[in-house]
Amino acid sequence: MTATFATWGALAGLALAIILIVRKVTPAYALVLGALAGGLLGGGGLVDTVSAMISGTQAMMPSVLRILASGVLVGALVRTGSAARIADAIVGALGARFALVAVALAALIVTAVGVFVDIAVITVSPVALAVGRKAGIPIPALLLAMVGGGKAGNVISPNPNTIAVAEAFKLDLPSVMAANLIPAACAFAMTIALATWLARRWTTCESTLVGGEADAGASGPSVVQAATGPLAVVALLMLRPICGIAVDPLVALPAGGLVSIIACGRARETVVFSEYGLSKVTGVAILLIGTGTVAGIVRGSSLNADMIRLLTACHLPVFALAPLSSVLLSGATASTTAGVTIAAQTFAVTLTEAGIPALSAAAMMHAGGTIFDALPHGSFFHATAGAVGIGVKDRLRLFPFGTLVGATTTVVSVLVYLAFG
Repeated sequence: MTATFATWGALAGLALAIILIVRKVTPAYALVLGALAGGLLGGGGLVDTVSAMISGTQAMMPSVLRILASGVLVGALVRTGSAARIADAIVGALGARFALVAVALAALIVTAVGVFVDIAVITVSPVALAVGRKAGIPIPALLLAMVGGGKAGNVISPNPNTIAVAEAFKLDLPSVMAANLIPAACAFAMTIALATWLARRWTTCESTLVGGEADAGASGPSVVQAATGPLAVVALLMLRPICGIAVDPLVALPAGGLVSIIACGRARETVVFSEYGLSKVTGVAILLIGTGTVAGIVRGSSLNADMIRLLTACHLPVFALAPLSSVLLSGATASTTAGVTIAAQTFAVTLTEAGIPALSAAAMMHAGGTIFDALPHGSFFHATAGAVGIGVKDRLRLFPFGTLVGATTTVVSVLVYLAFG
């Protein structure tokens, strides 16, 4: 396909979107305005620009539908107390001696079962703060354990970014989730190592939170009840590889949410929980629509060919396009979901046509989106800081450590591809 827009125009539009996001413009609107500017600056004309934006948004609709459907699961896990119960059980089982391991593992599992990373950190933080006080662990080390655990869980979860990359590469969701199991384990190990090191050296940190006693375990569901919904999702998604019965995430995710609600004895509150879950995923869905407009412009530009030429000039192999594209775009948008989605929509065909296995390319691209996703112009940065009550300065000091966790995921994902193809 002949490029409609010049690369510099598409990049200028993306830069404008970043500036607008930094200036606190609603991200979805910033992305739409950036896409419009990018198309016009790239020489496409108004008609071609709008057409590319709409085309990019249309390509995003399957992912948007699945993400909206996942709201039932999110609402069920959060409002029934299942997510908090799972976190509390893990921390309680491992105790204060292994507090950092427990906190990181709790964040990993809560994220891996389908809760968004920022919500997972918010959910785990009361338990983490309570255990941290008893064990004498500084708040930054606790936050790094939660953020790192969440990043590790994010690449093996049915979260929006996983859904988006699976859709772009035309892969089933469970295979994309499983592809990064080894990188996730290595990221978890790196999280524990960094958090342990940080706990010994970072002893002062101001926090606005004075509470933090975990009370989710007092009146919430049992561990068995809490785990029923996530297990139902896994069982439904695994029917395809086990016995050839394909259950789409559009069905599996809300079904797991309903199972969770019923198992917790809260069936009468199904509508309330679903509305809550919908309120949590609507923002992501709208963000993806805005992301789709940018993806349409980028995909219709000569950026794809220019990136290949740049890789060739730098003597880098084509597969490097997978992680590098999502590293750069997730940093630009400060969002794993937005960055991975734009990268996947733009480069999926190029990578597969170059002979890179779709699953390997998807795994590397997905992992790359976890490096710079916590920059200050995104919501994850501020949501995680607010979860433990620390200021911007302390959160910025913690950013490089989270970046190292994401880099571990990415490097190991690349090594897995090189080793096994």
